[in-house]
Amino acid sequence: MTLDELKQASFVVGMKETERALEKGEAARVFIASDCDEKFSGPLLEACAARGVPVATGFTKKELGRACGIKVKAAAAAVLNSR
Repeated sequence: MTLDELKQASFVVGMKETERALEKGEAARVFIASDCDEKFSGPLLEACAARGVPVATGFTKKELGRACGIKVKAAAAAVLNSR
């Protein structure tokens, strides 16, 4: 899934919201910005691996925020399972 596809999906934005979606089993895919501090991204990557949720990286916080339609940077976002 690309950032363009993220725009079309149902998603949550931010580290805490992404962590909550993972905990609830609602996250289908997680996006983590490559310029996110490792002390934040490391535990999130581990949680994704433990739950078998694919992770997409390779873009900046600014690009991720723009893809989510917000005017600020975003370190993480999660595409939610369709209901």
